[in-house]
Amino acid sequence: MGDADNADYKESNIEIFDAVDGVKVTAIVLAAGKGSRMHSDIPKQFMTLGDYPVLYYSLKAFQDSPVDDIILVTGEDYVEYCRNDIVDRYNITKVRKIVTGGAERYYSVHNGLIAADGAKYVLIHDGARPCITQKIITDSIDAVKIYSACTVGVPVKDTIKIVDEDQMGVDTPDRSRLWQVQTPQSFNRELLLTCYDGLAHDKCQVITDDTMIVERYSSVRTKVIMGAYENLKITTPEDLKIASNFLKKDVDTKMVK
Repeated sequence: MGDADNADYKESNIEIFDAVDGVKVTAIVLAAGKGSRMHSDIPKQFMTLGDYPVLYYSLKAFQDSPVDDIILVTGEDYVEYCRNDIVDRYNITKVRKIVTGGAERYYSVHNGLIAADGAKYVLIHDGARPCITQKIITDSIDAVKIYSACTVGVPVKDTIKIVDEDQMGVDTPDRSRLWQVQTPQSFNRELLLTCYDGLAHDKCQVITDDTMIVERYSSVRTKVIMGAYENLKITTPEDLKIASNFLKKDVDTKMVK
């Protein structure tokens, strides 16, 4: 697609979805996963990282950001814990609602979208990504107001190999065009709700993130913007150690300044 095509696409996007400044932006933070790969009875988003639960860090980042409010999505058994031991305890005043999630990630996102009434744009973020920065948040807000759908990500560093069912290599894609997708993933709320309506009537539900839903059920293309390699998702015990180092480095840098 050439520059002229890009310009036409942006203009049509703005016309259709009325991307303007001064409208409500809501962060939907997902904290309903069980994190089986952590080999712990405690869901990964509630495990201790430094002096706080993992979930605290992303909530605090959005608390300090330009978003207007936060919808927190968690498991039914953890609603009161989130309210009393995280939101109230640490004075996360932008959390407007705490809603329960579903059996799959996309159910949790949909519940969050319904709760985010009044929002023009939503930033959907994994509560298990504690190292999100203010730059990532503001860049996402700026991009979604132009493109109506965007995600942060980083270029992959390693060669990627496609394998068959016997784990035999069958192809090696061009690494220069491969990005590792992160969150937040940001959307015009009405666009994403419409795409979820399409998903509800489709039996094919192999969905791993929301950009896939927009790609599958609309003609809107997703803009990929630069995230940060530090913006990792806590998935294994080793990730807690890595995140701890990133967070400590960030604190040390602020103290030097």
